[in-house]
Amino acid sequence: MDPQRETPKKNNTEHLIADRREGIGVCGWILISLSFLLVLITFPISIWACIKVIREYERAVVFRLGRILSKKAKGPGLILILPCTDTFIKVDLRTVTCNIPPQEILTKDAVTTQVDGVVYYRIHSAVSAVANVTDVHLATFLLAQTTLRNILGTQSLAQLLAGREEIAHSIQAILDRATEEWGIKLARVEIKDVRIPVAMQRAMAAEAEAAREARAKIVAAEGEMNASKALKQASMVLAESPAGLQLRYLQTLTTLAAENNSTIVFPLPMNILGTFGQKNRGG
Repeated sequence: MDPQRETPKKNNTEHLIADRREGIGVCGWILISLSFLLVLITFPISIWACIKVIREYERAVVFRLGRILSKKAKGPGLILILPCTDTFIKVDLRTVTCNIPPQEILTKDAVTTQVDGVVYYRIHSAVSAVANVTDVHLATFLLAQTTLRNILGTQSLAQLLAGREEIAHSIQAILDRATEEWGIKLARVEIKDVRIPVAMQRAMAAEAEAAREARAKIVAAEGEMNASKALKQASMVLAESPAGLQLRYLQTLTTLAAENNSTIVFPLPMNILGTFGQKNRGG
Protein backbone atom coordinates (compact mmCIF):
# COMPACT_ATOMS: atom_id res chain seq x y z
CA MET A 1 0.00 0.00 0.00
CA ASP A 2 1.21 3.48 -0.89
CA PRO A 3 2.27 5.34 2.30
CA GLN A 4 1.30 8.69 0.73
CA ARG A 5 -2.30 7.49 0.36
CA GLU A 6 -2.34 6.12 3.88
CA THR A 7 -1.33 9.45 5.46
CA PRO A 8 -4.44 11.44 4.34
CA LYS A 9 -6.68 8.66 5.63
CA LYS A 10 -4.99 8.83 9.03
CA ASN A 11 -5.34 12.62 9.08
CA ASN A 12 -9.03 12.44 8.22
CA THR A 13 -9.59 9.81 10.90
CA GLU A 14 -7.79 11.89 13.51
CA HIS A 15 -9.83 14.94 12.47
CA LEU A 16 -13.12 13.03 12.89
CA ILE A 17 -12.00 11.72 16.28
CA ALA A 18 -11.10 15.25 17.35
CA ASP A 19 -14.52 16.49 16.21
CA ARG A 20 -16.23 13.80 18.24
CA ARG A 21 -14.16 14.64 21.29
CA GLU A 22 -14.99 18.30 20.92
CA GLY A 23 -18.73 17.56 20.67
CA ILE A 24 -21.17 17.72 23.55
CA GLY A 25 -21.27 13.94 23.90
CA VAL A 26 -24.10 11.56 24.65
CA CYS A 27 -24.90 13.09 28.03
CA GLY A 28 -25.07 16.50 26.44
CA TRP A 29 -27.56 15.35 23.83
CA ILE A 30 -29.65 13.71 26.55
CA LEU A 31 -29.76 16.93 28.56
CA ILE A 32 -30.64 18.96 25.46
CA SER A 33 -33.44 16.51 24.61
CA LEU A 34 -34.81 16.68 28.14
CA SER A 35 -34.69 20.49 28.08
CA PHE A 36 -36.48 20.58 24.73
CA LEU A 37 -39.07 18.09 26.02
CA LEU A 38 -39.62 20.26 29.09
CA VAL A 39 -40.26 23.25 26.86
CA LEU A 40 -42.83 21.29 24.86
CA ILE A 41 -44.61 20.05 27.98
CA THR A 42 -44.85 23.48 29.59
CA PHE A 43 -45.73 25.27 26.35
CA PRO A 44 -46.91 28.07 25.99
CA ILE A 45 -45.73 29.21 29.43
CA SER A 46 -42.13 28.21 28.75
CA ILE A 47 -41.97 30.22 25.53
CA TRP A 48 -41.54 33.42 27.57
CA ALA A 49 -38.37 32.01 29.10
CA CYS A 50 -37.03 30.85 25.75
CA ILE A 51 -37.49 34.00 23.68
CA LYS A 52 -35.05 36.86 24.26
CA VAL A 53 -34.97 40.29 22.60
CA ILE A 54 -31.62 41.64 21.38
CA ARG A 55 -31.40 45.34 20.53
CA GLU A 56 -30.05 46.69 17.26
CA TYR A 57 -26.69 47.68 18.76
CA GLU A 58 -26.27 44.43 20.72
CA ARG A 59 -25.25 40.87 19.92
CA ALA A 60 -25.79 37.73 22.01
CA VAL A 61 -23.12 35.05 22.47
CA VAL A 62 -25.02 31.86 23.32
CA PHE A 63 -23.42 29.05 25.35
CA ARG A 64 -24.92 25.57 25.26
CA LEU A 65 -23.60 23.35 28.04
CA GLY A 66 -20.64 25.70 28.41
CA ARG A 67 -19.73 25.75 24.71
CA ILE A 68 -20.28 28.60 22.29
CA LEU A 69 -23.21 27.61 20.12
CA SER A 70 -21.89 29.11 16.88
CA LYS A 71 -18.92 31.11 15.65
CA LYS A 72 -21.17 34.09 14.97
CA ALA A 73 -23.12 35.99 17.61
CA LYS A 74 -26.91 36.09 17.37
CA GLY A 75 -29.07 39.16 16.93
CA PRO A 76 -30.48 41.68 16.63
CA GLY A 77 -34.14 40.75 17.11
CA LEU A 78 -35.64 37.65 18.70
CA ILE A 79 -33.48 34.67 19.61
CA LEU A 80 -34.54 31.29 20.99
CA ILE A 81 -32.66 29.59 23.83
CA LEU A 82 -33.28 26.50 25.92
CA PRO A 83 -33.91 27.46 29.54
CA CYS A 84 -31.93 24.67 31.23
CA THR A 85 -28.90 24.20 28.99
CA ASP A 86 -28.35 27.59 27.33
CA THR A 87 -26.93 30.81 28.69
CA PHE A 88 -26.08 33.97 26.81
CA ILE A 89 -24.02 37.15 27.22
CA LYS A 90 -25.01 40.45 25.64
CA VAL A 91 -22.24 42.47 23.99
CA ASP A 92 -22.63 46.17 23.18
CA LEU A 93 -21.27 47.08 19.73
CA ARG A 94 -21.45 50.86 20.13
CA THR A 95 -18.31 53.01 20.19
CA VAL A 96 -16.76 53.24 23.66
CA THR A 97 -14.87 56.29 24.91
CA CYS A 98 -11.83 55.38 27.01
CA ASN A 99 -10.41 58.36 28.88
CA ILE A 100 -6.74 57.87 29.78
CA PRO A 101 -5.89 59.80 32.99
CA PRO A 102 -2.76 62.00 33.10
CA GLN A 103 0.37 59.87 32.90
CA GLU A 104 3.68 61.17 34.28
CA ILE A 105 6.24 60.49 31.57
CA LEU A 106 9.98 61.10 31.33
CA THR A 107 10.72 62.16 27.76
CA LYS A 108 13.80 61.30 25.74
CA ASP A 109 15.51 64.57 26.73
CA ALA A 110 14.85 63.96 30.48
CA VAL A 111 11.85 66.28 30.88
CA THR A 112 9.04 65.20 33.20
CA THR A 113 5.62 65.75 31.62
CA GLN A 114 2.03 64.74 32.27
CA VAL A 115 0.08 63.57 29.22
CA ASP A 116 -3.54 62.45 29.02
CA GLY A 117 -5.47 61.14 26.06
CA VAL A 118 -8.67 59.52 24.85
CA VAL A 119 -9.25 56.33 22.86
CA TYR A 120 -12.37 55.54 20.81
CA TYR A 121 -12.99 51.89 20.01
CA ARG A 122 -15.79 49.42 19.36
CA ILE A 123 -16.28 45.66 19.43
CA HIS A 124 -16.59 44.16 15.95
CA SER A 125 -16.50 40.49 16.99
CA ALA A 126 -18.67 39.69 19.99
CA VAL A 127 -17.49 36.06 20.15
CA SER A 128 -13.80 37.06 20.34
CA ALA A 129 -14.53 39.73 22.95
CA VAL A 130 -16.24 37.16 25.19
CA ALA A 131 -14.09 34.07 24.59
CA ASN A 132 -10.56 35.51 24.30
CA VAL A 133 -10.36 37.99 27.18
CA THR A 134 -11.88 38.23 30.66
CA ASP A 135 -12.78 41.95 30.63
CA VAL A 136 -12.28 43.45 27.20
CA HIS A 137 -12.84 47.05 28.30
CA LEU A 138 -10.42 46.88 31.23
CA ALA A 139 -7.82 45.14 29.09
CA THR A 140 -8.10 47.80 26.38
CA PHE A 141 -7.85 50.60 28.95
CA LEU A 142 -4.70 49.19 30.59
CA LEU A 143 -3.10 48.46 27.22
CA ALA A 144 -3.80 52.02 26.05
CA GLN A 145 -2.18 53.40 29.22
CA THR A 146 0.94 51.27 28.78
CA THR A 147 1.27 52.00 25.06
CA LEU A 148 0.93 55.75 25.67
CA ARG A 149 3.73 55.69 28.24
CA ASN A 150 6.01 53.54 26.08
CA ILE A 151 5.59 55.59 22.91
CA LEU A 152 5.94 59.01 24.55
CA GLY A 153 9.01 57.87 26.48
CA THR A 154 10.90 57.59 23.18
CA GLN A 155 10.05 61.14 22.07
CA SER A 156 11.71 64.42 22.99
CA LEU A 157 9.69 67.33 24.37
CA ALA A 158 9.85 69.22 21.07
CA GLN A 159 8.64 66.16 19.15
CA LEU A 160 5.87 65.63 21.68
CA LEU A 161 4.61 69.20 21.38
CA ALA A 162 4.90 69.43 17.59
CA GLY A 163 3.98 65.91 16.46
CA ARG A 164 0.85 64.99 18.42
CA GLU A 165 -1.01 63.74 15.37
CA GLU A 166 1.82 61.43 14.22
CA ILE A 167 2.23 60.05 17.75
CA ALA A 168 -1.52 59.41 18.00
CA HIS A 169 -1.45 57.50 14.68
CA SER A 170 1.44 55.32 15.86
CA ILE A 171 -0.35 54.56 19.15
CA GLN A 172 -3.51 53.66 17.23
CA ALA A 173 -1.62 51.28 14.94
CA ILE A 174 0.00 49.47 17.89
CA LEU A 175 -3.29 49.17 19.79
CA ASP A 176 -5.12 47.99 16.68
CA ARG A 177 -2.66 45.14 16.16
CA ALA A 178 -2.67 44.16 19.84
CA THR A 179 -6.47 44.13 20.28
CA GLU A 180 -7.33 42.39 17.02
CA GLU A 181 -7.56 39.02 18.79
CA TRP A 182 -9.99 40.53 21.30
CA GLY A 183 -12.44 41.60 18.59
CA ILE A 184 -11.65 45.30 19.11
CA LYS A 185 -11.42 47.89 16.33
CA LEU A 186 -9.75 51.21 17.16
CA ALA A 187 -11.58 54.20 15.70
CA ARG A 188 -9.42 57.10 16.91
CA VAL A 189 -6.69 58.01 19.40
CA GLU A 190 -6.16 61.59 20.55
CA ILE A 191 -3.64 63.23 22.91
CA LYS A 192 -5.63 65.83 24.83
CA ASP A 193 -3.13 67.77 26.93
CA VAL A 194 0.61 67.94 27.62
CA ARG A 195 1.54 69.48 30.95
CA ILE A 196 5.10 70.50 31.76
CA PRO A 197 6.55 71.86 35.04
CA VAL A 198 6.25 75.58 35.81
CA ALA A 199 10.02 76.03 35.90
CA MET A 200 10.29 74.48 32.45
CA GLN A 201 7.52 76.76 31.17
CA ARG A 202 9.43 79.81 32.41
CA ALA A 203 12.66 78.58 30.84
CA MET A 204 10.91 77.94 27.52
CA ALA A 205 9.28 81.39 27.67
CA ALA A 206 12.64 83.05 28.37
CA GLU A 207 14.22 81.11 25.53
CA ALA A 208 11.44 82.10 23.13
CA GLU A 209 11.68 85.77 24.21
CA ALA A 210 15.47 85.78 23.71
CA ALA A 211 15.05 84.22 20.28
CA ARG A 212 12.48 86.89 19.33
CA GLU A 213 14.78 89.70 20.54
CA ALA A 214 17.67 88.23 18.57
CA ARG A 215 15.54 88.10 15.42
CA ALA A 216 14.37 91.68 16.04
CA LYS A 217 17.96 92.90 16.34
CA ILE A 218 18.92 91.10 13.16
CA VAL A 219 15.98 92.67 11.31
CA ALA A 220 16.87 96.15 12.67
CA ALA A 221 20.50 95.73 11.64
CA GLU A 222 19.46 94.66 8.16
CA GLY A 223 17.17 97.71 7.97
CA GLU A 224 20.01 100.05 9.00
CA MET A 225 22.30 98.52 6.41
CA ASN A 226 19.73 98.92 3.67
CA ALA A 227 19.01 102.50 4.77
CA SER A 228 22.72 103.42 4.75
CA LYS A 229 23.07 102.02 1.24
CA ALA A 230 20.05 104.05 0.09
CA LEU A 231 21.43 107.24 1.73
CA LYS A 232 24.78 106.67 0.08
CA GLN A 233 23.13 106.44 -3.34
CA ALA A 234 21.02 109.53 -2.59
CA SER A 235 24.08 111.55 -1.55
CA MET A 236 25.85 110.59 -4.77
CA VAL A 237 22.86 111.80 -6.79
CA LEU A 238 22.62 115.08 -4.83
CA ALA A 239 26.37 115.70 -5.17
CA GLU A 240 25.99 115.71 -8.94
CA SER A 241 23.28 118.43 -8.81
CA PRO A 242 23.62 121.28 -6.23
CA ALA A 243 20.16 122.58 -7.18
CA GLY A 244 18.70 119.23 -6.12
CA LEU A 245 20.07 119.77 -2.63
CA GLN A 246 18.25 123.12 -2.40
CA LEU A 247 15.03 121.45 -3.53
CA ARG A 248 15.49 118.87 -0.82
CA TYR A 249 15.82 121.69 1.74
CA LEU A 250 12.58 123.22 0.55
CA GLN A 251 10.81 119.87 0.68
CA THR A 252 11.95 119.40 4.28
CA LEU A 253 10.55 122.85 5.17
CA THR A 254 7.24 121.94 3.59
CA THR A 255 7.07 118.80 5.67
CA LEU A 256 7.83 120.71 8.88
CA ALA A 257 5.23 123.35 8.10
CA ALA A 258 2.58 120.70 7.51
CA GLU A 259 3.10 119.37 11.03
CA ASN A 260 2.26 122.82 12.60
CA ASN A 261 5.52 123.16 14.45
CA SER A 262 6.20 126.50 16.17
CA THR A 263 9.93 126.42 15.44
CA ILE A 264 11.30 126.07 11.93
CA VAL A 265 14.97 125.56 11.36
CA PHE A 266 16.05 127.01 8.01
CA PRO A 267 19.33 125.45 6.88
CA LEU A 268 21.72 127.69 5.01
CA PRO A 269 24.54 126.58 2.77
CA MET A 270 28.00 126.89 4.28
CA ASN A 271 29.32 128.96 1.35
CA ILE A 272 26.83 131.75 2.08
CA LEU A 273 27.97 131.91 5.71
CA GLY A 274 31.58 132.05 4.53
CA THR A 275 30.79 135.00 2.21
CA PHE A 276 29.17 136.92 5.08
CA GLY A 277 32.23 136.33 7.23
CA GLN A 278 34.61 137.70 4.58
CA LYS A 279 32.51 140.90 4.12
CA ASN A 280 32.50 141.61 7.83
CA ARG A 281 36.28 141.31 8.02
CA GLY A 282 36.77 143.59 5.01
CA GLY A 283 34.47 146.25 6.51
